[in-house]
Amino acid sequence: MSVIDASAYVIHSVFAGLWTGSILFMTLGVLPLAVGGKLDAEPLRTVTGRFKTLSRTSVLLLFLTGGHMAGTQYTGATLTGSTSGYLVLSMLSLWFLTAGLTEVGASRLSDGSGRDKVREPGRNARRFFQAGSVSAVLLLVVAGLLSAAGAGLL
Repeated sequence: MSVIDASAYVIHSVFAGLWTGSILFMTLGVLPLAVGGKLDAEPLRTVTGRFKTLSRTSVLLLFLTGGHMAGTQYTGATLTGSTSGYLVLSMLSLWFLTAGLTEVGASRLSDGSGRDKVREPGRNARRFFQAGSVSAVLLLVVAGLLSAAGAGLL
């Protein structure tokens, strides 16, 4: 394995964990405070802005590193004709879904907090973040299955 391949694995794993953790933090930590009116608009704007930055950076790095790993390990035939290939395609689908859900959720939070509201934007974003959380956790489950397949356990 080359240094580039090893770096891709490390960067991919670190940002997958950071992204999933930040989505879960927004869903379980920030949104309940916003919906309950226990968070002011300015801190909500700040946290949402930082989430967007981390999320967009993670999405980009996961796409680049995941693309590198898939491109060096799979052909078109192995992507569509093997357990590992199906898992990679599942990850790609979940990646798109998670990115879309969390981007919409964060946008809904930003729109409302820009008007100095917190409860309404929290309610408007909640379902998107909840679905994004489920999707993000499923991404990690599929990653674990892919690791197991790579180790010959599946």
